[in-house]
Amino acid sequence: MLTRRHFATAMIALIAAPAIASAQGAMPSASQIERRLEAGPSRRLRPEQRVTVREFKRRPELRRMAPSIDIQAINFEFGSAEVPNSQYHKVEQIADALKRVLRRRPGSQFLIEGHTDAVGSAASNQVLSERRAESMKRVLVRRFRIPARVLETVGYGEEFLLVPTQNENWENRRVTFRRIDDFVR
Repeated sequence: MLTRRHFATAMIALIAAPAIASAQGAMPSASQIERRLEAGPSRRLRPEQRVTVREFKRRPELRRMAPSIDIQAINFEFGSAEVPNSQYHKVEQIADALKRVLRRRPGSQFLIEGHTDAVGSAASNQVLSERRAESMKRVLVRRFRIPARVLETVGYGEEFLLVPTQNENWENRRVTFRRIDDFVR
């Protein structure tokens, strides 16, 4: 039975939905993504300084040097890691950019980082972020034919918040793409 309180809560959610949707970050174009990922690293490593992909994932100072772009416009359902079909047109922008980079730089490798906000337990946010990064990779590979070998994934949960808060914040729920070929051996 629908109580007055449940009805009022549902109505507020419906009224607020456009505001929440408009709060999401704007989806960058394929050209914007491409430019960000093709930029040179902030610092070049000598060949003997290069690391494994696994080590790269654990070293924030290296990750900060790599060309990257935060994608805040992919709207995951609360607690879900699946990229909804309604978001595929946004993922297509990412795929187009990756394909262009790969045409010019065939040896490129990319890291897909999953992030969450700080709501919920650290353990559940960690798992959710890993699943979101994997889900993004799966869509890019299966739907948009990006070679799986050029995509690595990692989840950082709530570890690297853009907005330092323990409250819900959409800016922290994102995926980040980094071009890592200048750093890994």
